[in-house]
Amino acid sequence: MSESTTPVAARGLGHQAALAWEVVVSGLTELWAHKMRSILTLTLLMLGVFALVVMTSVLDGILDKIGTGFSGMSWDGTLVMAPKTPETSDEQKRFAMSPGLRMEDVPRLTAPYDKVMAFMPRSVKQTSVRVAGGNERIMVSGNVPDYIPVMNRKIASGRGLTEDDQKRRSTVAVLGASLASKFLGGADPVGKDIMVDGIPFRVVGVLAPLMIFNEDSWVDANGMLIPLEAYMDRLDPTHKLAQLGVKLKAKRDAKDVTALVLGRAKQAHHGIEDVEILDLDAEAARSWQNFMQQMRGWTIVLMSLAGTVLLVGGVGVLSVMLISFSDRRYEIGLRKALGASDQEIFVQFLLEAAVLAALGALTGTLAGAALCKALSANFPYGLVVNMYGLLMAWAVALALSLVFGMYPAFRAMRLSPMEAMR
Repeated sequence: MSESTTPVAARGLGHQAALAWEVVVSGLTELWAHKMRSILTLTLLMLGVFALVVMTSVLDGILDKIGTGFSGMSWDGTLVMAPKTPETSDEQKRFAMSPGLRMEDVPRLTAPYDKVMAFMPRSVKQTSVRVAGGNERIMVSGNVPDYIPVMNRKIASGRGLTEDDQKRRSTVAVLGASLASKFLGGADPVGKDIMVDGIPFRVVGVLAPLMIFNEDSWVDANGMLIPLEAYMDRLDPTHKLAQLGVKLKAKRDAKDVTALVLGRAKQAHHGIEDVEILDLDAEAARSWQNFMQQMRGWTIVLMSLAGTVLLVGGVGVLSVMLISFSDRRYEIGLRKALGASDQEIFVQFLLEAAVLAALGALTGTLAGAALCKALSANFPYGLVVNMYGLLMAWAVALALSLVFGMYPAFRAMRLSPMEAMR
């Protein structure tokens, strides 16, 4: 750049800055001069931006929360063998000849196999225990020691079940977080006895709180876990198993392991196929897909509502700018008479419309951020303002203000000085 052109460029930039400042001031003056009309217009724009910011942030939070819940179920690479419900009278007769899934099947069903990480036989019954506020109906489940670490249950205090508990058939228990909070009115229950069907079980640990996403996590959170051997000896003389969980080393081995355990169960039940295998990994994948479809539907509905509010706000901007055009005809004519070009008048009106939209968007952003902060404690990773939603809201608000501000800007640009000052 030559020395002779630098002052000219500086003067041009100064002129543009002065024009922009004048536009902002005149926009704010117009808002202040017509308060009710301005409040209505800004409220609509604010609500549109507020809705988009909060909606996208909350949907992100829900996605994180549900994703954490799915992850906490630990259904990846997990098969479950459970008694099969007879569907015909013939099946009912054949199943009656089988002893069913029982504790006596465990040695055969859980024989070591190189593709299996852990076998987890489990049995559950409902019973009543005494807590601080009276009696409480709870679920007692008999489990092997591997269940707690393999199914990603965390110990909040004390310890989990051990191999020694299993061998000694010890009457010990690990309480779920919900039951533990009720048992002694909030005091640490580790080391205390809890009576189950008249039998004292010594509390050795408490599970950390769980996100309830399936029946097993509900049972664990609201009940107590005891060694499977103690459960069969003390609480269930029939030795019935509710299920046999199988944790795979690799998901690709699901078919091989399914065939293996079904074959073992058939041998144990005299050739009667009265059990079935559920692939929890596949079930979780289907549930996640259904959830994502619902999320997409809700996203479309909520974005349509927010978009409609922003559109109405854009119509409000059009109304404000048309009234502003009618009120300022003399000013427009005077500016043109003093040398303002058509383009400068056009840009002035568009910028005023953009200032209106920016004020509404700023108010909506601040209100949305405040609400997200207030709701943050309800989500596992907090609730952070979604930057994509924020940028989209601002872009839509500004774009609508420019589109709806174009007509009054065009009318102001085409106005002749003589006609305007008449």
